[in-house]
Amino acid sequence: MVKLWRCEICGDPYIGDNPPDNCPFCGAHKKYIKEAKEAKVNFTVELNEKDKANAEHALQVEVSNSAFYFCAAEKTDDAEGKLLFKALGKIEAEHATVWRKILRLDSVPKGNESCHTSNKENLEDSHARETRAIDFYKKAASESANERVRQIFEALVEVEIDHLHLSEERLRK
Repeated sequence: MVKLWRCEICGDPYIGDNPPDNCPFCGAHKKYIKEAKEAKVNFTVELNEKDKANAEHALQVEVSNSAFYFCAAEKTDDAEGKLLFKALGKIEAEHATVWRKILRLDSVPKGNESCHTSNKENLEDSHARETRAIDFYKKAASESANERVRQIFEALVEVEIDHLHLSEERLRK
């Protein structure tokens, strides 16, 4: 039977018989996708100075990564790479939106990143970007006393690890 599901990380709804393995919007793992009526979604959280600084840095990371991926989707010399980078760009843009909500901003800042025509170089950049994001998000999660902020950072660590595996898999080919 078709149900309404909601991701507890990004808050977006999904219609389907079952929850997806990953949120189609932010990539969060299935454990964060609940029936909409039972989902606990809250973006109105009190941020201490450290959490605010980490959320602001996370927003910049996601804006930068999204801009890079959209650039790579346009310029890369590999048809599958174009699809991969477009999908990654959308997910990173959704992550930026999560931080925009947490920071109570009216809009997400615009990113402007360069990329390469070589798919291999773009994959190498992707790998470096995802590694930096994972390291920062792990640190930010460990520093946060706020349960919701920690939940978001921890969920995004999992998503960025998924992205890292995608680049690693393609770099081995």
